Amino acid sequence: MPTAFITGATAGIGAAFARRLASDGFDLVLLARDTERLERAAAGLRERYGVRAETLTADLATEAGLAAAEERAREGVDLLVNNAGFGHNGVFLDVPVADEITMLKVHCEAVLRLTHAALPGMLERDRGGIVNVASVAAFATRGTYGASKAWVVNFSQGVAADIRGRSRGRVRVMALCPGFTHTEFHQRASMDMSGLPEFMWLKDADVVDAALRDLRRGVQISVPGAQYKAIVGLSRLVPRGLVARLSSDTGRHYD
Repeated sequence: MPTAFITGATAGIGAAFARRLASDGFDLVLLARDTERLERAAAGLRERYGVRAETLTADLATEAGLAAAEERAREGVDLLVNNAGFGHNGVFLDVPVADEITMLKVHCEAVLRLTHAALPGMLERDRGGIVNVASVAAFATRGTYGASKAWVVNFSQGVAADIRGRSRGRVRVMALCPGFTHTEFHQRASMDMSGLPEFMWLKDADVVDAALRDLRRGVQISVPGAQYKAIVGLSRLVPRGLVARLSSDTGRHYD
């Protein structure tokens, strides 16, 4: 069976990837910080889908956690989903700089290092895929969060271009850019989302379906949902200053 390695695998989009890939017959490597929750999630997937579900407790904001994740990625996986991430409770100057640096380690350094660890084996086998979870915030102005997700998009495109001549199209790297999705993400960041209209919300299962469909098609930037495709398209036509004014407060009301 093919093996998928998913970071941030116990909640939200990561958990949705785990369920979908298990149902498709993938064995799983699940990474998260909470051992008890991780083991519970793995046991449920084994029981329901009859797949192998290996667990790796690691904090990708630490060197030890990154090194452990890199080592497992080098052992060989067929699909890597760099999903781990979080939001801050506050805007740039209200957040301690140490917390901002932690975000960059998880959103950027971890994505870079795990991609670098997994790709050589995929290229040697001439098959595999990497999904780096970014956000539609990459196309707006959202402080460190948006900047880190813009880096994920540009990094993924650059790596995809670098390997194009080496993989004959059988190894693919894609940035996934979902919009607002029903997960624990906003609750954990103490964001008040009550004012967001329902049509702006995506379901995590739909995000994963779109991502895997786009990965098979060789799409480099996947934007699930017609509403978000339209928003991203318009953002490329609207002056950056106006985009900044429109996006800076959307969904950023903190408890």
